[in-house]
Amino acid sequence: MLNLPPRLGTRLTGAQFANLHTFAVAARHLSFTLAAVELCLTPSAVSHRIARLEQALEVRLFERLTRRIRLTPEGERLYRLMQGLVEDLEEALQETSTVSGPLTLYARPSITQCWLVPRLADFQQRYPQISLDIRTGNEAVDFRARHIDLALLYGDGEYPGLVSQLLMAEQLAPVCSPQYAERHGLIDNPGQLRQCTLLHDALAWEHAAFDAEWQRWARGRGVQDCLPSAALTFDRSDLCAVAASNHVGVAMGRRQLVQPLIDQGLLILPLGEFEPVAGQGYYLVHPPREPMPLRVRVMIEWLLGGVV
Repeated sequence: MLNLPPRLGTRLTGAQFANLHTFAVAARHLSFTLAAVELCLTPSAVSHRIARLEQALEVRLFERLTRRIRLTPEGERLYRLMQGLVEDLEEALQETSTVSGPLTLYARPSITQCWLVPRLADFQQRYPQISLDIRTGNEAVDFRARHIDLALLYGDGEYPGLVSQLLMAEQLAPVCSPQYAERHGLIDNPGQLRQCTLLHDALAWEHAAFDAEWQRWARGRGVQDCLPSAALTFDRSDLCAVAASNHVGVAMGRRQLVQPLIDQGLLILPLGEFEPVAGQGYYLVHPPREPMPLRVRVMIEWLLGGVV
């Protein structure tokens, strides 16, 4: 924990509170300019407040780099301390009021598009005072640098140093359009895959090979020698499914993502039903925090309640 100098720690003035608040906003954005917009100040005013706070604390809180800033170790400690204080205050206030506040959720693009977004109207109706910020991507999550509260990830649930909770398991099966299956004689005939184009999610999970899902399925069926070399790769599983529904090839379908397309008759299962994937699923991941902010708790509870 940051050791505050006696002259600051003994009595906080209104000006010092304002400087601390300005610091917290600038640390969240890692930008004096964005902090100025949020606080309705000029960037110069934000910089002066930070400078006065650094002078009072006798520590540097930010490193001023070319066109950007970053927190010093002392700044990181102060920011974590302030986050905890603010969350404790919000928790106390929310016990007797509506759940509110900002919440940043990071998720993989495919599950966001196919599963999460169609359900968001219910969350907004239940918790209209929560300002939900959804970010998507395939890269590793940096909770601290990107100020992410919760992540929805596809993998095996092993996230060292983080808390992970299984949201839902996944099942796999090859999928293609009815027309593609008929044209290639694929129904119940895995040997015909040799004449097909496989559609791969090259970023299926962290550190996965580009054809990892197809190889896993083929090993389970003992048909590795049926996989062709002809392939198209994407960085999203849902794009593989869309391509398959448009007769491009055969995708490895994840049930949670492709079931609506199957229900619409746009995709079929030419080689058998979905099969469970041992240890693979969608996980809710977050840093260990005690207490957990109420807005994050209700989001987790809502997500778990949406699984059917």
